[in-house]
Amino acid sequence: MNVSADLQIYNTLTRRKEVFTPIEPGRVRMYVCGMTVYDYCHLGHARVMVAFDVITRYLRHRGYDVTYVRNVTDIDDKILRRADENGEAISSLTERMIAAMHEDEARLSVLPPDQEPRATRHIDDIIAMIETLIAKEYAYAADNGDVYYRVRKFEGYGKLNNRDLDEMRSGARVEVDEHKEDPLDFVLWKAAKPGEASWPSPWGEGRPGWHIECSAMSKCCLGDTFDIHGGGPDLTFPHHENEIAQSEAANGTTFVNTWMHAGAVRVNQEKMSKSLGNFFTIREVLEHHDPEVVRYLLVASHYRSAINYSPDSLAEARKSLERFYNSLEGMTLDGPARDGRAADGEVAPEFETRFTAAMDDDFNTPEALSVLFELARELNRAKKEAPERAPALAAELRRLGAVLGLLQQEPATFLKAGASDLPLSEAEIQAKIDARAAAKKAKDFATADAIRDELAALGIILKDAREGTSWVFEKPEGET
Repeated sequence: MNVSADLQIYNTLTRRKEVFTPIEPGRVRMYVCGMTVYDYCHLGHARVMVAFDVITRYLRHRGYDVTYVRNVTDIDDKILRRADENGEAISSLTERMIAAMHEDEARLSVLPPDQEPRATRHIDDIIAMIETLIAKEYAYAADNGDVYYRVRKFEGYGKLNNRDLDEMRSGARVEVDEHKEDPLDFVLWKAAKPGEASWPSPWGEGRPGWHIECSAMSKCCLGDTFDIHGGGPDLTFPHHENEIAQSEAANGTTFVNTWMHAGAVRVNQEKMSKSLGNFFTIREVLEHHDPEVVRYLLVASHYRSAINYSPDSLAEARKSLERFYNSLEGMTLDGPARDGRAADGEVAPEFETRFTAAMDDDFNTPEALSVLFELARELNRAKKEAPERAPALAAELRRLGAVLGLLQQEPATFLKAGASDLPLSEAEIQAKIDARAAAKKAKDFATADAIRDELAALGIILKDAREGTSWVFEKPEGET
C-alpha cells in the first residue's frame, strides 16, 4: 500500500478539513493524551482509545511509519486523594490502575502505543521546560513555592478554542489565587503540602501541574513540532490550549500541525455522569457484552461525533457483526487467499478503492463499514453462485475489517458467544443434532426436519457442511 496523497483530516485548530502532509514524508508522529490512573477506565476513555487505535491502524495500512505516543498521568490531585482514601501507596494505586487499563484495551483489541511515557519518569524534563519558560519571562515563581504561566504574555492564547482572553476572563471557571499575577494564569509547579509526594526543584519541594507534563513528555518523545495531537472532547480547553502556550513559548516554534478530538459518549441520550448514575467503566460493560460488540459500537460512528450508548445501540451493533460473521461462516480463513487476492489477481478491487476513499475522508468509519457490508453481500452471492471467488472475498473482508480492528474472530466463536441466554444447553443442542443425523441416516426425513424446525424456532440455526453440522444462535425477533 502506498502512502496516501489524498488523506484529509479535520483540524480542530483551523476548524476545517486539510490535506494531511506529514513533516517527514512517509512518517507520522502522533501524541494522544492518555489516562489519569486513579480509577478504572470508563466508556469515554474507551472512545478515545478505539478512535486513535483505528486512526493508527489506518495510517499504517496506508503505508505510513507511525510513532504513536500515549502518555500516562501518574501524579495528580485525584491520584493523591484516592491513594489517601484507600490507605494505599501512590505507586501501588497507579501500577494497579495501569495494569487494569492495559487489560481493558487488550480486550477491546486496542493495540498498545509505541511509547507510553509516565509523568513521574519525566520530572527532570518538566523542570527544565519550566526553567526555560521562566528565563523567557513566560512564567514566574510565586512566594508560596508555586510556579505560574503568564497567559497574557502568549499572544496566541485561545487560538485552539477560538476564544479571546476577555471572554475567558468573564465566562470561564477561573481559579482564584492571590499568588497569581492574573486570574487566568495557570500552575506549572505546585509546592508540596506536608506529607504529599514531591520532588526537589529550584522552587522547593513540589510536583508538576497537569498541563506541563504533556508538553514535556511530547517534546521528549516526538520533538518540538510533530504531526498530530489528539485527545477527548473535554481537553481542548484548558488542557490543550495550555499545552500550546507552554510548548510554543518554550520551544519557539509551532507545537502541533493537526489537532484531533474524539466525540463524547452519551448514555441513553444523556451525558455520562456519576451524579446521574449512568457512569460505566469499561470492565463493567464488558462483564455483560462481547468486547467486539462494544468496539463496533465505538467504530460505527464517526470519531468526531457523539456516541449514544444504550441497550438498543448495543443490540444493533451485535446484529451488524452477526451479518458479517454469518457471511464469513463456513469459509476457510487461512491459507493463500488470506490476503484478499486470488491466484489470477485482485478480487473486486472496487471495494478496497471505496473503503480507502471513505477512510481518506477524515477517517469516515461509517462509510467504510457500508462498503464492508456491500462486500459481505457480494461474498454471500459468491458462496451460492461462484464459490471459487468466495475464499478471496472472505479474506478481503477480514483484511479490511482488521483495519478497523474488527472481524478477526472465528465466525463460529463469535456467533456462539451471543448464546449466553440459550434456551438449551450446548449438550442438549448436540443431542438433538445427533438425533437428527440418526433420523436422516434412517431416511426419516420428517423427524429430521422437525428437529431442525424446533431448534430454529428457538433461534438455533443449523448449518450442514461436508465436515458435519454446526450451529449459531440468532435471538428470535422481538426478544431483547
